[in-house]
Amino acid sequence: MKKNILSVLTLAAAALCLTSCESWIEENPDGQITEEKVGDSEEAAKSWVTGVYSKWIYDMFCWGYFPRVLEIDADYISGPDWMFNKFGTGNFQGENDVTDALWKGCYGLIARANKAENRIEEMRNITEAQKNNFIGEVRFQKALAYFLLVRAYGEVPIQANDSKYENISQPRQSVDKVYEYITSTLESAATMMYKNTDAAWQAGHASAGSAAGLLAKVYATEAASAMPAGTEITIRSGKTYNGSGDTQTYAPLRSITLQKQAVSGYEQLDAKALYKKAADWAKDVIDGKYGSYELLAYDNLWKKVNATASEFMFSVGSVSGDATYKNAIHTQYAGYKTAAGSDFIQEGGWIGCTRHWYDLFDHDDLRIVKGVKHRWRAYTQEQSNSGFYYPKDEEYTLKATGYNLNGEKVADPTGIYADGVSYYYSMDSQCLAFTTKYDDVTNDAIKDADCNWSFLRYADVLLVYAEAENELGNSDEAVKYLNKVRERSNATEAVLEGNGALDTQLKRRSAIIEERAKEFACEGDRRWDLIRWGIYLDAMNALEGSDDSGVSKVRQSRCLLYPLPASEINTNKYITKNNPGWN
Repeated sequence: MKKNILSVLTLAAAALCLTSCESWIEENPDGQITEEKVGDSEEAAKSWVTGVYSKWIYDMFCWGYFPRVLEIDADYISGPDWMFNKFGTGNFQGENDVTDALWKGCYGLIARANKAENRIEEMRNITEAQKNNFIGEVRFQKALAYFLLVRAYGEVPIQANDSKYENISQPRQSVDKVYEYITSTLESAATMMYKNTDAAWQAGHASAGSAAGLLAKVYATEAASAMPAGTEITIRSGKTYNGSGDTQTYAPLRSITLQKQAVSGYEQLDAKALYKKAADWAKDVIDGKYGSYELLAYDNLWKKVNATASEFMFSVGSVSGDATYKNAIHTQYAGYKTAAGSDFIQEGGWIGCTRHWYDLFDHDDLRIVKGVKHRWRAYTQEQSNSGFYYPKDEEYTLKATGYNLNGEKVADPTGIYADGVSYYYSMDSQCLAFTTKYDDVTNDAIKDADCNWSFLRYADVLLVYAEAENELGNSDEAVKYLNKVRERSNATEAVLEGNGALDTQLKRRSAIIEERAKEFACEGDRRWDLIRWGIYLDAMNALEGSDDSGVSKVRQSRCLLYPLPASEINTNKYITKNNPGWN
């Protein structure tokens, strides 16, 4: 199987940033670039580009606000109350450092990218192909930053690519204008950058396929948002618990058909035309026009050694144990160990998925068989020789107590937890469907392990294509590409006829949206899928209060957009009020 290097800030790129960028990107006290230090060479251009990549880590991921700001406000995600009690319960101004990190981080990256583009454009001692590629890379990063911003805040300012870096304060632009900027920027980037199959393309950099794949996702986001109010979507959800106290049990999933609410700012857009663009760009990626991409086998998907596989079309990485180029992803999702390779989690492993999410899957789907932790131990459980198991059902309760599914006590630990440890279950944030996506790191006994965060996978392009084709009336194509993702995980094949058939557009639409919830769990997509489809409020409130950990999922209309930072309103003369419902 052919492998290609993903777009990720690799160790080499980070090392370049720590050395070259300090010498190439120097500023005077007034904030202007010192031109004598800029240089005019391929190496200088690389340093500018690497400096832009570094903004993802240092400004956004370094302090642990990312991916929380993208991730923890969703119906299927949960964790302890101390982590979720403000932002995770819909009070986005209660922890304004978290939401502010998205605004400030993205605009910091945009400012650096604008400077880089201008300086590279002025260079003469590099080839035209090199210049185009480097400019394409920084344009891609700007476009992604604006995409994150417009989804979260609605109307946002567009920072002019001013060679003098003036006029920092800008008015907010309408949603459609922001998307026009994003799509035109990505289209140019897709034609300028190297493909991941080109000899000149380098590890740690975006490629033409990164831009084309993101463009398909951007168009699908616009298209879904522009679909008519009243469009139906069925989700499987419902209240969290039946009963209380010792008799409390998880409530079974029920199918709930929701009516789409209009998404503000997208009302005048043409959904069908946008879905056609999404389908066209996705199919170009699938057909290899912008490089070579493929799905990994599930067992290899989240292995550190396979971090350069082509499925990961754009990711942000980090440096293991580095004080600056670090992230908290491994700690938040997996937990770091008492010692390298230890069975005991020292701290972390907080964010997980709910039982409703777990129950979406077929029994043998690898995304829960292997993609969810079924037993683990905290360091406090060493003396008691105990641990946790998940989920609390007949199968895993038998395994946790050393029995096979026939109720026979066994000595063989293969598939059975017959290891002499007493495993138990707790119906709270200690026992959630914790993902294994972020387990494999260079050193699992440090807080700042080297996890990658994927902003775009090839699986996303396939499901975008399936979604677009369904809305365009092409049911065969929709199911074919839905199945490409399902087959990888040993999920039951979707069919158009017979038992369980997806024989209506509504059923296919709902299945594709649900597939996204399953495939991209703990990857920061769920809130934004609910928002673009106009079902966020209804889906969150369908839990009838709180989730598995007691985190409130009650939402009101102000939660559809994040509040702007107070500092922006106080300093930007063009912005005098916040988003609706926020002070």
